[in-house]
Amino acid sequence: MTKPVMIVGEAWGRKEAEKGKPFVGPSGALLRSYLTVHGIDIRDCYLTNVFNLYPQSGKIESLCGPKASAISAMPAIKSGKWIDRKYTHELERLYREIRTVKPTIILALGNIACWALLRKPGIKKIRGAPLIGVDGIKVLPSYHPAYILRDMKQRPVLYSDIRKLAREMHFPEVRRPERQFLIPETVEEIASFDKHIATASELSIDIETWQGQITCIGFATSPALCMVIPFVNRKGDGNYWQSEQDEVRAWQWVRKWCESSIPKVGQNFLYDIRYLYVVMGIEMRGEIRDTMLKHHAMQPEMEKSLGFLGSLYTNEPSWKFMRKGIATLKGEDE
Repeated sequence: MTKPVMIVGEAWGRKEAEKGKPFVGPSGALLRSYLTVHGIDIRDCYLTNVFNLYPQSGKIESLCGPKASAISAMPAIKSGKWIDRKYTHELERLYREIRTVKPTIILALGNIACWALLRKPGIKKIRGAPLIGVDGIKVLPSYHPAYILRDMKQRPVLYSDIRKLAREMHFPEVRRPERQFLIPETVEEIASFDKHIATASELSIDIETWQGQITCIGFATSPALCMVIPFVNRKGDGNYWQSEQDEVRAWQWVRKWCESSIPKVGQNFLYDIRYLYVVMGIEMRGEIRDTMLKHHAMQPEMEKSLGFLGSLYTNEPSWKFMRKGIATLKGEDE
């Protein structure tokens, strides 16, 4: 019995426990309505849960025990909470179902589904981007419909993720956009990028800051090409450029591009514009769009950080969470 889509929830609710079937309560009704809107036939979907049981009081934490009795090689579902090994058979059953169904993609709904399929609890950090999970199968994490029913302002998020599911269900591989990031080691390399700036129809600009300094600034001339100019190296004396003269020349290129008449786009762009002006005396010209404000105008109840927007509108994973031990940045990114 093969299906292109497998949908994995967390555990049975009361309705599911009564009928012995997944997604037959209010959560299932919401899920089915979103699938229908996006042209996904429920007959092409295999529905199941990580745990085919109703946890005590409906709380997954009731399945937890001490770390010493945790399921081997599985992480905690949250800080200090480990699924007891007596439920190992539930995971084994789920993995057997996956091998039988052979789905093209699995929609992982909720933190526990991500824990079981990706070994990555923390749904808020990873939802929205296809990832490779158990048995090399593509997994799309999203919020559980039960969570949506408790916090209706999150409905557009699940809606958007199922729209992405409708695209992703037609091929098994994870497809990331091809991008070229240039990090110059010499000022001459910055100068060589000027030809791309000169022919760009729009210029996307983004700065990163730390302790009152601009650590780097990125210029994208298209979705596929970007140059990131560093100014701070956190090793040694903290300077990226070998000489004061080179740093001055690098800033001269930044000034030229920022003060050009090319239309410019940014995320939380008012922050970047103000910071460049106050710290470096660079006056941004030609700004036409702030992606944060445009998204906020369309969906005022939703988050508006760049990472969240990336999870909605692209197939990029949550890049901000890939970094280790680096604190920055704009307040809206945190």
